[in-house]
Amino acid sequence: MQQLSKVPPGSQAICVRCEGVLSRVTPASRTRTAAFALAALWLYVPANLYPIMTMEYMGRHTENTIWGGVQLLYEEGMWYVAVIVFVASMLAPLVKLIGLFFLVAMRGARWQKFRTRIYKFICQIGPWAMLDVFLLSILVALMRFGSFATVIPGAGVYAFVSVVLLTLLASSSFDPQLIWQPKVPDDQP
Repeated sequence: MQQLSKVPPGSQAICVRCEGVLSRVTPASRTRTAAFALAALWLYVPANLYPIMTMEYMGRHTENTIWGGVQLLYEEGMWYVAVIVFVASMLAPLVKLIGLFFLVAMRGARWQKFRTRIYKFICQIGPWAMLDVFLLSILVALMRFGSFATVIPGAGVYAFVSVVLLTLLASSSFDPQLIWQPKVPDDQP
């Protein structure tokens, strides 16, 4: 049996038998995750309030927001698609960001089980957040209409792309070993 001593920040413990990683300490994981999650939460509001695109088709001018798209899908009788778009584009990213922010903010032994459940839930809803990439590919396809319509990206698309990227960065920078550490001092360089 291999005994594990304290692993210094930026290092990893390797198994002597299989050479697998036993433990890894990611320096400044908590700070980086909090910064990315807070920035994404700050951009979440403009991403959902500002128009994603402006489209001119056959003399008709429309500005579309994510929420407006959900409402239009519901009004057209496609409530199941409206629910999927709402969950994938609005609810899942918000829940994921709040969960990540909670994971880095709450520390100590009494929160460990609850934090573990939150981390597992975030991992489970992760694929739902990947639907944002699919929605962005649809937006790119719409912009390629060319002679059929004029599609101009709105201010919301830049905030939306930023939220998606910052959420991915926040998720990937979180070190799950922080969940099971007793109350530790802030990240060390």
